[in-house]
Amino acid sequence: MKTKQVIEMAQDLSGRWTIPILLSLKETGGRFTPLQHRLDISPSRLSDNLKKLESKGIVRHLSPYERRHPLLPEYELTERGLLLQEAARSVQLTENALHAGPLSAKPWNWPVMLAIHYECRRFQAIRHMLQEATPRILSMRIDALCQTGLVDKLLTAVPRPGYDYLLAAPAEQPVKRMESDLLSLL
Repeated sequence: MKTKQVIEMAQDLSGRWTIPILLSLKETGGRFTPLQHRLDISPSRLSDNLKKLESKGIVRHLSPYERRHPLLPEYELTERGLLLQEAARSVQLTENALHAGPLSAKPWNWPVMLAIHYECRRFQAIRHMLQEATPRILSMRIDALCQTGLVDKLLTAVPRPGYDYLLAAPAEQPVKRMESDLLSLL
């Protein structure tokens, strides 16, 4: 059960701007314009991302009566958002340790890595673990992770011919550490 929660948490952190927003929201006082300037993001893209995070219950848009200035939009992290902010720090540390860039920027990268970490070696096992992901997106993410050297693809003949996917040696410890950090937050 906890494995599903860890994978769901990793999926909630997927997206180009999710982790940067979560990690910058408090520093900018939750104000829209300082957040936009800090992240160097267009207003429409930031607005779209904040609306998405709000719909997931991660941030809350403050009403004019709750803001420091009634005309300036402000946001704050919900209880779930504070939990995900801690998870975002762990994911960011892991991404830095792996030297593979922001893996969380692409949806399904971290859930695929965690599924492989949880002993889902075959494509169908990964697909079963990540039921919401389409086969096409899983194939694309697995191929990309293989190309970056984070996942090894091994041809096997037993029990029937196919590929087994394993975390590459340099990825094992950082992913294990991140998984234990995420588990500690649950």
